Amino acid sequence: MAAAGSIANKLILLWKCPYTRTYLPHLFLFISVLGSLLKYLELVSQSYFSNSRNVLNVYFVKVSWGWTLVLLLPFIYLSNSYKRSRAFVLKRLTSLLVATLIWYICTESFFYIEDVTGACQSNTIQELGDITTKAACKKAGLIWNGFDISGHSFILTFSALTIVEEMVAMLQIPSSHRNTFLDCLYIALNVIVAIWLWMFACTSVYFHHFIDKLLGTSVGVLGWYVTYVVWYPKFSLPGLPPQPNEQKQHA
Repeated sequence: MAAAGSIANKLILLWKCPYTRTYLPHLFLFISVLGSLLKYLELVSQSYFSNSRNVLNVYFVKVSWGWTLVLLLPFIYLSNSYKRSRAFVLKRLTSLLVATLIWYICTESFFYIEDVTGACQSNTIQELGDITTKAACKKAGLIWNGFDISGHSFILTFSALTIVEEMVAMLQIPSSHRNTFLDCLYIALNVIVAIWLWMFACTSVYFHHFIDKLLGTSVGVLGWYVTYVVWYPKFSLPGLPPQPNEQKQHA
């Protein structure tokens, strides 16, 4: 489909600009700080996206890691196959296992921290010592007040940065060697990154306390930094995606 190829080519030009990837982690941190300030000063009025039941939150953010895996799995397989061995592709696919492990450990840690630091309260802010877990508190229709590191800030940051790093493989594939399915996957990944950025901004201006969001965002950036900046460039398992400069070297 020519339209998909044309859109993919325009997106490739966007991501070929070195600043788009270099400053994306800084952008997440900046949005988190600025959004928290706007929330504190009450400068942003309530909107459709201030309701956690909005369609993007329910059908995308709540299952964000599912979207990440469903789109990245075939994309990594196809985009890393260009002039590469099957062994290389299989090694690269293990990056999804690493990312999933980071996602699981971090989210479970956030839940644990909220549990051990919290207490169940009634609507009159009276603590109820006989209810000791968040699940039981919520089941009773009460409020659990704990240290709630923003899981949304974490997952949206970590997922977006992971997707953007993996999309680099597309930059070294000539358009003549791409098919419509790969182009559509690439477009879908770009759409997901745009949704994550928008919903991250909404989280920053409408939900959580500043420290909760800053910690969640920082953990997301740290997960990306440890893998794609420190680990993957130095070791072949999983290793980095094929880079544009490698294509020039092979030419």
